[in-house]
Amino acid sequence: MPSRVRTVIETGLGLVYPAVCELCGERPVTVEEGYVCPACWSRPGALRFIRPPYCGRCGLPYEGEITGEFTCGNCRGLDLAFVSARAAVVASDFVLEVIHRYKYARALWFEPFLVDLLHRAAGPWLAERRVDFLVPVPLHPVKRREREFNQSERLAAGLGRRTGVPFLARGLRRVRATPSQTLLNRTDRAKNVAHAFVAEPRPEWRAATCVVVDDVLTTGATTSACARALRRAGAAAVHVWTVARGL
Repeated sequence: MPSRVRTVIETGLGLVYPAVCELCGERPVTVEEGYVCPACWSRPGALRFIRPPYCGRCGLPYEGEITGEFTCGNCRGLDLAFVSARAAVVASDFVLEVIHRYKYARALWFEPFLVDLLHRAAGPWLAERRVDFLVPVPLHPVKRREREFNQSERLAAGLGRRTGVPFLARGLRRVRATPSQTLLNRTDRAKNVAHAFVAEPRPEWRAATCVVVDDVLTTGATTSACARALRRAGAAAVHVWTVARGL
């Protein structure tokens, strides 16, 4: 949309819907801020960007000093197909509330805020490496129709626009409608999503380095299943980036 037209539309919407924070409902914000005011995201414990030390495989952060690279117990207990997984922030109650409303209540105005968190952390990482494609975790067609959008696809598209890394919206397909992972342990999560994803063989995959993009990483079972499908299709290496990391 041309910037002049977008400005007119946003100005008109602002007359009907005052641009205030969608969390506290008090402070003025802008569209670019994703309707989250600095006072809300700067509250103690609200936003915690993940910094070393963390697990070299899944990015699980650890408190205190750790010398050298290490692999956490979660990764030692799973056969993970990705090279590394990283997240921008810890999955605090604040972050999970924003993501939950974004995904399940169609609060799409939070999208710029979430994309900005992802870009702040993943942007420098991507700039230092050759990455061929950003690939979102797909939804099963039934769930996509129910939700009307795929949050991972929109986050990956936003990251691609900011970094210039090509984005493949249909790089993966979800061929099994699996139950929610929320209440499953790490072993059952891995079984639940086994063979749930397919990447059709295509020339683009051959020897490619891909980054799978999702909103939240917990055990890594879902993103690992995606990575395994991409590797079967010919990808040389698969990494993972998410907005938030569960502890």
